[in-house]
Amino acid sequence: MSLDPMLLEILACPEDKGPLYYFDDEELLYNPRLKRRYDIRDGIPVMLIDEATTVGDAEHDRLMARVETESITPTFEA
Repeated sequence: MSLDPMLLEILACPEDKGPLYYFDDEELLYNPRLKRRYDIRDGIPVMLIDEATTVGDAEHDRLMARVETESITPTFEA
């Protein structure tokens, strides 16, 4: 289930208030500045800092490679 485009336009990281990258097929939103992922459960983004997962360098590199190769745009322009 994809997130509503209107919702994506306003989603921001709850900690640094910056834009996120949305990976529909992995059901996650990603903040590359903090290397933090926010899961999407049952179509609902879990935007709680305590529920976020910090990713390692290899996972960060993988996600950012997808951003580049698939031209994934941030939820909004900072």
